Amino acid sequence: MKTKRHRKIMELIKENSIGTQEELAEKLKEAGFAVTQATVSRDIKELALIKISVGKDSYRYGLPTEVTMSESKLRFMLKEFVLNYAVSENILVIRTAPGHANAVAVSLDNAQWEEILGSIAGDDTIFILARKREEIPTLLERLESYLD
Repeated sequence: MKTKRHRKIMELIKENSIGTQEELAEKLKEAGFAVTQATVSRDIKELALIKISVGKDSYRYGLPTEVTMSESKLRFMLKEFVLNYAVSENILVIRTAPGHANAVAVSLDNAQWEEILGSIAGDDTIFILARKREEIPTLLERLESYLD
């Protein structure tokens, strides 16, 4: 039931401008889900939904992937926290300052570089899987342009 509800929440926030837990609960009830405000609150946390500005003092729920990383913020994150990197086949391993790997990985994920299939981050290490081994040179060129 929870999985179906989570899928429905993602569908609802993509199709509607929902700004409050109450609005989301109402839409879920209209779709046949019996939910409380506490359930909706937990679902929002579990799905890592964010508030996206849609005007002055107006927000709507969205998925973290809806926010694209600004070039300047990505440049800052990479220059500030990346210590070094290495490549093996189609895997890029990035070492960061302790405690910063997750933030850097999220920044790269949100940048939506087409060469990146996905990433896994620990405390100070990120594994990035390139879509194809042939895309590694392009990925490295992009990364290096941000580190200069």
